[in-house]
Amino acid sequence: MTGSEESPAFRLAYVPGVTPTKWVRIWNERLPDVPLTLVPVSAADAFGLLRDGGADAGFVRLPVDSEDLSAIPLYTETTVVVIPKDHLVTAVDEVSAEDLADEIVLHPLDDTLDWERPPGRPAIERPATTLDAVELVAAGVGLLVVPQSLARLHHRKDLTYRPVADAPASRVALSWPQDETTDLVEDFIGIVRGRTVNSSRGRRPAPAQPKAKRPETGGARRKPAAGKPSGNGSRSGSGGRSGSGGARGGKGGTRGKPRRRS
Repeated sequence: MTGSEESPAFRLAYVPGVTPTKWVRIWNERLPDVPLTLVPVSAADAFGLLRDGGADAGFVRLPVDSEDLSAIPLYTETTVVVIPKDHLVTAVDEVSAEDLADEIVLHPLDDTLDWERPPGRPAIERPATTLDAVELVAAGVGLLVVPQSLARLHHRKDLTYRPVADAPASRVALSWPQDETTDLVEDFIGIVRGRTVNSSRGRRPAPAQPKAKRPETGGARRKPAAGKPSGNGSRSGSGGRSGSGGARGGKGGTRGKPRRRS
């Protein structure tokens, strides 16, 4: 592992649609002495930022060039079509690419889906960004197929979306330069992979807690509580006393079998 000297801060890039809140919270709990700086970046510029040293690691969209970048796939997103709320597609819970064949489907230049051929009819021009395409959908120009996180990111009250069953899916991964796998990068990999703070691969295990002393097992046995019989001893009841505690002399003090009445 290279990069033994730690940076004063850890820089984490993330592309639109990714929400790193959970991992940042865990980082702040485990490494409060190392500030984490978030660096927003477009999907197209994310790999250049990592290569140029603008971030130590980043949440990106696959595929990743494996020649100089490492990547850990995290999850696959649902693909949806963004539509006006009064569109006919809102009548169904899910559509297919074929259902969009007669629709104008916008294909922005920053599209994150790996289409062989986008569905529907192409627009006259390709929007520059996904946000531009969303505004065109709101204006009634066409529809837009995107990962669900981007539909949520650019949510508008006059728009909604539906899943597209057979569309390509976008996969999100954690990536970093192979030659810059520093200790801090390893720390963040452990957090993303769900390792506990005491994991065998973790560098910062929690301080060991002193073991509690075990109670002594030898010595006298526990005394029975007052008023309770011990073991299988005789039970006292309304029929008289038992054992040496009975009255001296008289019938109550006689021990053994009762006499046979004549």
